[in-house]
Amino acid sequence: MSRKAQECGAINLSQGFPDFPPDALLLELAAEAMRKGANQYAPMPGHIGLRERLSEKHQKLQGCSLNPQSEITITAGATQALYTAITSIVKPGDEVLYFEPAYDCYRPAIEWAGATPVAVVQKAPEFLIDWDEVGQRITDRTRMILLNTPGNPSGYLWTESDWQQLEDRVAGRPIVVLSDEVYEHIVFDGHIHQSILSRPALSAQRLAVFSFGKNYHVTGWKVGYIAGSASLMKQFRSQHQFQVFSVHHPAQWALHQYLEDAAHYKGLSAFYQKKYRLFSDSVRGSKFQLLPARGSYFVLADCSDMGELNDQQLALWLTEAHGLAAIPLSPFYSEPPAEQKLLRFCFAKKEEVLLQAAEIMQAV
Repeated sequence: MSRKAQECGAINLSQGFPDFPPDALLLELAAEAMRKGANQYAPMPGHIGLRERLSEKHQKLQGCSLNPQSEITITAGATQALYTAITSIVKPGDEVLYFEPAYDCYRPAIEWAGATPVAVVQKAPEFLIDWDEVGQRITDRTRMILLNTPGNPSGYLWTESDWQQLEDRVAGRPIVVLSDEVYEHIVFDGHIHQSILSRPALSAQRLAVFSFGKNYHVTGWKVGYIAGSASLMKQFRSQHQFQVFSVHHPAQWALHQYLEDAAHYKGLSAFYQKKYRLFSDSVRGSKFQLLPARGSYFVLADCSDMGELNDQQLALWLTEAHGLAAIPLSPFYSEPPAEQKLLRFCFAKKEEVLLQAAEIMQAV
């Protein structure tokens, strides 16, 4: 859809990336890192200063004690972390339970590992989890449960009840829980992001994935990290060493310095809530009925009363005929729900761009 937007000269609210620059301080720190010589390989697990900083961060936020030497690894973005975590732990014949609508890399990674993907659908508009179905889908072959909170594309935020339900179902079972938390700091309306790292009951079987690109508006840097139990991290690094080995050193050095000030991530919720509210208020009254989002920088629009086109046809028509690109939701499912017509819009954009997009949506 980004390519289609470029071809049509359309406003691009499809792919999830900001259209505004990162903090000038972060850019200067990266330049300083290169000037000071951080241009050769970083250690395989990542810059130790950055890993120590992350350990301190999670201790403050989740009360979680992470050993920076053995329980944190810097990765070439969150997608690489997810792929390596899945393929280093899951084997042919295993099953991986995950929740749909799902970020598009989950299912292929599971299949490439030779495992069977088992989808539990979260139904619109609330996207609540049916825990009875989860219990029914867990078998002796279930090796991993993969979750995403805050959710892309649903905007769903896991609750205390969700975590307790999960803990009850994996207790005593050799199931690894992989938690995709790349939008950890982008939550709205006073809601709290509850990380798997804050769950002591899961300490031996957890891995959590995070993204610097999402948090600090540098998606093109492709730098993230994974945190979790030392035994699982040892398995992860056994592949990471030969897939990636070393992640961009100047970026790691810069992020180590930048994270010294917690304000750089503590202000993200308010920053993105302002954009979310501006977009929501500007679209109100149009044919696009926005569903509530608790987190991430995406919002879904119900387009059920916009004619006979399905969501993919509608997304193309909106781009080609009206100059506004969004993502259809059906590709986020293995079997899309019948009659559902939802489009995903990214509001990590400049305010003037969001207002221009809303003007188009009001006119459709």
